[in-house]
Amino acid sequence: MSDIIGRLFSFEGIGELLAADFVQNALIACALLGIVAGTLAPMIVARGMAFAVHGSAELAFTGGAAALLLGISVGIGAAAGAILAGAVFGVLGLRERQRDSAIGVVLAFGLGLGVLLLALYSGRASSKFGLLVGSIVSVTREDLIILAVTAAVIILVATVLYRPILFSSTDPVVATARGIPVRQLSVLFAVLVGLLTAVAVPIVGAILVLSVTITPGAAAARLSSNPAVATLLAFIFAETALVGGALLSLAPGLPISGYVAAISFLIYICCRLLSKLRDTAKLPS
Repeated sequence: MSDIIGRLFSFEGIGELLAADFVQNALIACALLGIVAGTLAPMIVARGMAFAVHGSAELAFTGGAAALLLGISVGIGAAAGAILAGAVFGVLGLRERQRDSAIGVVLAFGLGLGVLLLALYSGRASSKFGLLVGSIVSVTREDLIILAVTAAVIILVATVLYRPILFSSTDPVVATARGIPVRQLSVLFAVLVGLLTAVAVPIVGAILVLSVTITPGAAAARLSSNPAVATLLAFIFAETALVGGALLSLAPGLPISGYVAAISFLIYICCRLLSKLRDTAKLPS
């Protein structure tokens, strides 16, 4: 048991690793992803889109698997799959009775097709594994540029349309009555979520995308109902999980996704406990 713990939390040679270009690229990528995840996570939670994000991740996995098989960029394939899923889920977003079942059908189809495509791929096994659990050390400068541009687009659109998106998330009926294009915003936001999923899959993998797209927002919601405060907290939580996970995974040489998921989960548990303690303290004696 001690050997396993020692391997999980090894810091041997981390100083030399931090000086390597690929590690610096990885940390920058995690920081950029944390900014985007922190921006969108509270709104994803408010709109009840956790299952849709999972569905987008599976379609991103399918797109990435198809890209591997065709010999093209995995990032492009993952983005195409995630954005397509996001658009479909956005159209279904206002039909709650149909939405979950439709997402479940698409999710199962995407996962099954992705597994089939990976089975047909005869290249490196590490490429298959990286698609599932992420491969942060393979991030290049070109990948960073794409990630930075994508992050800038997502943050710009989310900032400009923050109020109408938030309003349509909390009370779509009243928002529609006031002339806000709720359905169009639903599709647009779902596409933004698809973009977030697409850039997250190469880093944390298709399996654990929820650890950076949902958990920070869910944790923040336990501490504050103020949208601005919740967004700030989600940003801090996402950065802590991603950058902390990257640093912890360096020396052991293990996938970052496990560390990110564990840190995110611990943050969520702490936030739940703090919320319980705060609610208990407010009760009349």
